[in-house]
Amino acid sequence: MDWLQVVVLAIVQGISEFLPVSSSAHLILVPVLTDWQDQGLAFDVALHLGSLSAVIIYFRQEIWQMVVSSLAAISGKGVNEDARLALWVTLATIPVGIIGLLLHDVISHYMRSTLIIGFSLIGFGLLLGYADWRKQGTRSEYQLRLKDVLIIGGAQALALIPGTSRSGITITAALMVGMSREGAARFSFLLSIPVIVLAGGLEAIGLVNAAHSIDWVAMLVGTLLSGVSAYLCIHYFLVIIKKLGMQPFVIYRVLFGAWLLWFFHF
Repeated sequence: MDWLQVVVLAIVQGISEFLPVSSSAHLILVPVLTDWQDQGLAFDVALHLGSLSAVIIYFRQEIWQMVVSSLAAISGKGVNEDARLALWVTLATIPVGIIGLLLHDVISHYMRSTLIIGFSLIGFGLLLGYADWRKQGTRSEYQLRLKDVLIIGGAQALALIPGTSRSGITITAALMVGMSREGAARFSFLLSIPVIVLAGGLEAIGLVNAAHSIDWVAMLVGTLLSGVSAYLCIHYFLVIIKKLGMQPFVIYRVLFGAWLLWFFHF
């Protein structure tokens, strides 16, 4: 890879990972519009590591409280809201983990087409717009119920369809069950931690089994750029949705999806 490819892919991954616009759609599109070769598994792992580091650092206080409270609950000291939130994150991850492991090869080989991505961007984008317009909830991530978590977790499994957006579909489901915009986004970001770990773990296994030389400098730069851009993305996304809601992202998804369908299929 040349340095322009490293920088572009790292920033695209960092920004699109947490915005409700589908990171897979953007990462699939980049090599289509350029003559760049596939970046390889090693660089994919590096980009995921950067995104994971960003969300952990941003929510470090909440994560620490969740870990401490979970350990206290296991030792019999009672379940508080932080331990309950940790349980909700775990439960909501199970559907996407199971389906992802079972259908990983099918999805990666047969569903990464611009036709599927285009329709997913538009369809799930409009659903996000409806949820944001229709539901004006007030509950935070600490006020979730088991039924809400099962709905959000089930919806997250749909993110395996390229173009859906993991953050987009989980925020949509969270809004529909009555969460506030900020609460929905924050819970979606917390849900990204185990999902990124699972996705990165699968890629790391593939990397171990593959015999490839690794450009460690490119990986380090990619990790740093992905992490910094992801951290800034999380911060400013939470600021933007307080003032503008989800509609700017809905408009972007519809226009982007329509352009993909027009450019590649009409």
